[in-house]
Parts: sequence; C-alpha cells; structure tokens
Amino acid sequence: MKPQDKQKYLEEYEFLKKKGKPFFPYAVMKDSVMALIVVAVIIAMSVILGAEQGPKADPTSTTYVPRPEWYFFFLFELLRVIKPPELVPIATIGIPTICMVLLLLLPFYDRGPERRPERRPIATTAGIITIIAMAYLTYLGATGGAPTEVEMQVSKKYEAGKEVVAGAGCLACHKLGENGNNGPGPELTHIASRIPRAAIIRSVEIGPGIMPSFRELPPQKIEQLADFLSSLD
Repeated sequence: MKPQDKQKYLEEYEFLKKKGKPFFPYAVMKDSVMALIVVAVIIAMSVILGAEQGPKADPTSTTYVPRPEWYFFFLFELLRVIKPPELVPIATIGIPTICMVLLLLLPFYDRGPERRPERRPIATTAGIITIIAMAYLTYLGATGGAPTEVEMQVSKKYEAGKEVVAGAGCLACHKLGENGNNGPGPELTHIASRIPRAAIIRSVEIGPGIMPSFRELPPQKIEQLADFLSSLD
C-alpha cells in the first residue's frame, strides 16, 4: 500500500470511528438479542425434535467403545489416523496445540494492512487448509460406523456370531462393512477369502501381534464367531 493511500485510509477510518455508534448499549444490545434468538432456537429444537438417546447404559459391559460428540470427530479421527501408541500424545496434545497456536499468532506474522482475501495469501491459505482438514476429518469420523454394532445383512444362522463380534469389541480395531475402525487390525469384511476357519479360531484364542486374546469367551461363542467370519468371502 502506498503511503498516500495508507494516510487516506487512516483519515477515513478516524472519521467513521467518530461518526459511528458507541459499543454500549448499541453493539451490546445487538449481541444480546442474537444470543437470545440462538438459545430460543436450541430450546425449540430440543422440545420439537428431542435429544438423541443411545442404548441403556450397562455398567457390567467391558466392551463399550465411547464416541465423542460430532464437534470432536476431527480429533477422534486424528487419533485413528495416527495409530502407533507412542505417537498418541502427539495426536492428542501436540498437533492440536501447535495448530491452535499458529492460528492465534496469525495476526502477528501476517501484518499486512490488506483485508481482501486474494491479497492476504498466508491468512487465506491457512484458513482454507484448516477448514478443509477439519471438515474432512469430521466427515471420516462421522461415517466411520458404530464400533459396537454390525449392520451387515447375513443369514439367520450367522446372527449369533455377528452379535458376538459386535459385543466382543472387535470393531474397536477392525472394520467390518460400514462399521468399526480402519485399524490397527486388518479389515474383516472379506476375511474368509484370506484365511480358513481354523486360522480364525486360532487368532481369536491366541491374539497374534498386538491383538488381545479372547480365550475367555465361551467355546460356543467362539464357534459362532468363527462361523460368522468364515462366511464373509
């Protein structure tokens, strides 16, 4: 910006500042009215639509996998992208904190007087990347599927095994159809085409790699689980 343009801008700004309305009570009243409207809309939606209720809490369950509210899905998905346990502190504390600090410091390292987005490449690029990243991670977290429910349609004789898979917490580490998590375990959607039934039972009982052993399951449930998984070819 040229010196004469900057001086003209400052003079116009000072003139408009003196001509404008005071913050109190004008701006305070506008903000208060808008806040009341937002609260009224939320109350109306709660009364009309109701609150989403999940299944009844079971304090005896050891396989429940909690999921965050939708506005934390991007952080939830970030934890699923960064899988190694030693990197969990970086995913939960390091990356979000660094990104937040960089956004807070944006006015200090992008000090140009321009306000048009096309003339502020640093601020514009940072904002666009942040919005796209959060939106994409939120979408992945929202469409990841329930980790305690298998929505796949199967024959009636495999329903018992499907319930065992859902209740044993397998979907916390495996993806099955549209449900579960994509890692750290392999996808189970077509597992029967890769390993035989006997190998499935052995994996459940021994727990290869980082997978825990499920030997404590009753033999009948292990058989039902194996029947269901061995049908997925």
